[in-house]
Amino acid sequence: MRKRRASVTILIVIAIFAISPALSGCARAANASGSGIVLAGSTSVQPFAELLAEDYARRFPDAPVINVQGGGSTAGIEAALSHTADLGMSSRDLKDSEKAQGLIPVAIAHDAIAIVVHPSNPVQALTSDQVRRIFDGEISDWSQVGGLKGRIVVVTREEGSGTRGAFEELLMKESRITDAALRQDSNGAVRVIVGSDPAAIGYMSLGIVGSIVKTVSLDGVMPTPQTALSGRYALVRPFLFVHVGQSRPEVQRFVDYVLSPPGQAVLANEGLIPVNGG
Repeated sequence: MRKRRASVTILIVIAIFAISPALSGCARAANASGSGIVLAGSTSVQPFAELLAEDYARRFPDAPVINVQGGGSTAGIEAALSHTADLGMSSRDLKDSEKAQGLIPVAIAHDAIAIVVHPSNPVQALTSDQVRRIFDGEISDWSQVGGLKGRIVVVTREEGSGTRGAFEELLMKESRITDAALRQDSNGAVRVIVGSDPAAIGYMSLGIVGSIVKTVSLDGVMPTPQTALSGRYALVRPFLFVHVGQSRPEVQRFVDYVLSPPGQAVLANEGLIPVNGG
């Protein structure tokens, strides 16, 4: 009798393991097709998406709950491809290889990438070449760019970050960010590090710069929504929602709101450049 019970137990365990991949697949499908809406990805887009979700909930109290998660642009793109998120969030343009997998980008705004230093730093302006040489390690002392003598502490974003990807593409070109740079996993972390270290320099989304760091001009142009919109400021990247195939109606209604005047106004009020007036 004991042997028979043991055999039955083993069969049950085997059966559970056999169906577990199917259960996992059901869980993934439910995550993206349940009653809520899941957004995941860029930590640059995340705070703005959260504001949009809050405003949407106020305007449409019967709408599905919107769950906004971070993880970085690459993670958001992968979440959209795997259908673990209804919308991926990216703060860089899609690569050709990503477009080839069926990803559809929806630009919701544009954002300037600001070069930031500590408020006490006397440096007010840098050229693109100076910034490039600072971030690749060639320039290592503030006195080399008109500042006080002292080592430059370079702060960058992590690999896979959309902000880093855009910064590398728009400014670094063929140069490589120095391995000595301090790597941070969000714009907020960059802001905290630079804002607490007079020797530091970093780059981040203009929309969330705040007051604890100071922006410097690049090639004689300060980063503002106006200079970015006019094309005078060079470091401008898109904020995207990405998805595969046709979105569920409730997801499309949220996207339509984001692109509408009220949604664009939310983004414009936070310092972003609207794509539809705002």
